[in-house]
Amino acid sequence: MTHATRARSVLAMALLGSLIAVLPAPAQNAAQCVVSGSPPAGWGFNSIGYIQIAAGSGCLFTVNITGEIQSSSVAQNPAHGTLQQIDLSSFMYTSQAGYSGSDTFAIRATGNSQAGGSGTSVITINATLQ
Repeated sequence: MTHATRARSVLAMALLGSLIAVLPAPAQNAAQCVVSGSPPAGWGFNSIGYIQIAAGSGCLFTVNITGEIQSSSVAQNPAHGTLQQIDLSSFMYTSQAGYSGSDTFAIRATGNSQAGGSGTSVITINATLQ
């Protein structure tokens, strides 16, 4: 390797390190949504939850039903924010900046439990944006 090639490699690594330093933190580092309401009774049961969040901020929502999740998806997008699926059990909700009021979104998940129950559940979240 020549000195010029080595210098380009060092420069490229330094630039890559600088780029990584300014990238946004992964959604997994976001605050967890504090959900009130009743959790789903198990797979095949629907539930409704409530969150309060500041306008323009975001939080991580996790499907929390005992057992194994086989599939999940956004069942209803929010009208005043965005909902992004992170992985099979995690979703990132970000409220619209400058909007105060209510918003609603829903997640559909299918799974089964060790006790033998299985089914599809829809978890509807009513958000209050302050």
